[in-house]
Amino acid sequence: MSLAEYVRILGRGPGRSRSLTLEEATGAMRLMLDGTAAPEAIGALLMLLRMKGETAQEIAGFAQAAQGVLPPISSVDLDWPSYAAGRTRGLPWFLLSARLVAQAGHGVLLHGWNGSDPAVRTGLQDAGIDRAETIAEAETTLRRDGIAYLPLENFHPALFALLNLRDVLGLRSCINTVCRMLNPAGASASVQGVFHPSYRLLQSDAAQVMGLPSLCVIKGGGGEFERHPGKAVTVFGVQNGVAFESPSAAVLDGHTRLGDGPDAATTLAGLWSGDQADPFAQGVVTGTAALALAALGYPDAGAKADALWADRAAPRTTDKETAA
Repeated sequence: MSLAEYVRILGRGPGRSRSLTLEEATGAMRLMLDGTAAPEAIGALLMLLRMKGETAQEIAGFAQAAQGVLPPISSVDLDWPSYAAGRTRGLPWFLLSARLVAQAGHGVLLHGWNGSDPAVRTGLQDAGIDRAETIAEAETTLRRDGIAYLPLENFHPALFALLNLRDVLGLRSCINTVCRMLNPAGASASVQGVFHPSYRLLQSDAAQVMGLPSLCVIKGGGGEFERHPGKAVTVFGVQNGVAFESPSAAVLDGHTRLGDGPDAATTLAGLWSGDQADPFAQGVVTGTAALALAALGYPDAGAKADALWADRAAPRTTDKETAA
């Protein structure tokens, strides 16, 4: 099929159009990625999907096709996408959360693109996380540190080009969600943040379609997987292949906004080293890490996150603790 045939399925009009099946979505994405589809057809398909609203089958099919063209990446237990653009919630404290999970012996792969906002990528060095320029380099970094960051434009330029069509179309497309669901290493667990709450259920449903064993998705700070410690949060996701929705109580008292909580002088490196003390920022880090550890199956994830924080100066664990 040409991409025009998939556009026709979506755009026939009231009573005749329908959503794409999983197989159709997979086929459409393959055409968009291999360079054979006309750009006009790509724009039409993405905007038709935006107008009707994407289904879990469509997101899963797109993500599976995008993942299928990548070489394998080993040593990854937890997938951590970062695709929020225009972050306005202060420093990316979740980077320290990801590092904390890696301290427990789990391989953590961060990947992303944040538009013109440099906060995440400039924060990597301060957080003690290496940026890998290629998948091969990511493999080496993961074996050494247990954590690495991969830029989308480097490891998946074709998908990056689709994501950047926002500049041409003037609107975000479902590719933002596809990038969150990409899971390039095929990790058994994934954590995802969204800005719009309705996407929590969409991504949870897509994970089930894809057969992902474990997913945790929240409405997070600036759209990242980062929780506000002073607020309750509803967690959507999949555990052992079964969908769930669960409230998670606030871990700190107070009503501070995420961007205003930590002291302006507090840095990622300073908080990690202990040279700077900031209970709110620490609450962001350990609270976010606890949700990630829960996705990995820890029954008392909050206590585990606190213990990891208290012992963060110790060498990284090489034998993974068995999670329930």
